[in-house]
Amino acid sequence: MKVQDIEFARSKDYSLLLTLYLPDRPNGHGIVMVHGGAWTANDRLSPYVLNDALAKRGMVVASLDFRCGPVFQHPTASADIAAGIRFVKSQAEEWGIARDKIGLIGSSSGGHLVLFVALQPDHEFHKTTHYIRRDEGSIQSAAVSYVIALWPVSNPLYRYHHAIDTNRPELLHAHNGYFTGVDQMHEASIQHILEVAQHSHLPPAMIVQPGEDANVPQEMTLDLLRAYQQANGSVDYRFMPGLPHGFAYQDSEATTECEGYIWDFIQQQLKQFS
Repeated sequence: MKVQDIEFARSKDYSLLLTLYLPDRPNGHGIVMVHGGAWTANDRLSPYVLNDALAKRGMVVASLDFRCGPVFQHPTASADIAAGIRFVKSQAEEWGIARDKIGLIGSSSGGHLVLFVALQPDHEFHKTTHYIRRDEGSIQSAAVSYVIALWPVSNPLYRYHHAIDTNRPELLHAHNGYFTGVDQMHEASIQHILEVAQHSHLPPAMIVQPGEDANVPQEMTLDLLRAYQQANGSVDYRFMPGLPHGFAYQDSEATTECEGYIWDFIQQQLKQFS
């Protein structure tokens, strides 16, 4: 497998990198990975276990960096992710992947961000980060064919109140570092976007919830599932009992099991395009 860092967006104030995983036996499909870290921590290298596993399946994986809080506020991160998707699409021919079959995956706050981008891929605030153009055609849409959200913080305001109730000052600090206030947390809620029909795209989704997740209450995830289904979206739910938040950042039997669920879901989506 070939692994390399590539710059995908640049301005006078920032430079953004992705780590590209090119499999030895590519299957012609690509996926964009978004790390978690409460919108304020970690980087493109954090989800290396899943990146490596998916690349060994034959997927071309692009794991993104993006601008986080507390230096940058919402929706900067999701704008950077949308730019990353457009960049990957612009590279599709060179990397041997199908431009119209690219998926999106993220965990925790990254799970929130991938859903936020997937539902509103071409909103004006998702066109503010300019990717490095490698193609001569028109600017690509940031729409994806499917989205995978692992233990997503789908409703930032709900989780904010949960952090207050459970005395989690580090989570409160992270929320306050990325969002400008509770009104913005509410507006960024995936459930809110679905309920008021602010979405322009509704790709098939997979949601994974660990049973012992102290950071993402199961009630919030079940509310997300209801909202997605009520919006007539297709959603696959996997509950994994006895596991903590973010377990798949480490090699384990549970991580292998979770990756198997992810791969099964991806295969189901790709069959619809064949």
